[in-house]
Amino acid sequence: MAQHEFVIRTRGPGLYEFTDELRSWLRTTGMESGLLTLFVRHTSCSLLVQENADPDVQTDLQAFFSRLVPPSDHPSMAYLRHTYEGPDDMPAHIKAAMMPVSLSIPVSAGDLLLGTWQGVYLFEHRSAVHHRRVAAHLA
Repeated sequence: MAQHEFVIRTRGPGLYEFTDELRSWLRTTGMESGLLTLFVRHTSCSLLVQENADPDVQTDLQAFFSRLVPPSDHPSMAYLRHTYEGPDDMPAHIKAAMMPVSLSIPVSAGDLLLGTWQGVYLFEHRSAVHHRRVAAHLA
């Protein structure tokens, strides 16, 4: 068993890939096989396995979720009550409720069993700079 906490610095909304950091840490564990569980320790961001070959995928995902859940100062969101932390806060919580906050990824031969075009991302939903913590557990 191995555990680690990754700190991912974000600069506003978007997808932040950390697949290479995961692979580097895996090499230090000496474990050849198991199940890697990731859990983001925040309520306004998410974790995703997503395509990492074409950056337009991340751009389109960000645009889709921004359109699906606009800021709380948008007229369509006037029903929201939790607005004192800024217009991006409650929409960030809604997006995090719609997407995973934990992932399970098989490990074999000391590497993540991801598909050819897959990467692991933190999906930041807030506008401000943050340091997001992702707990990793390999068993």
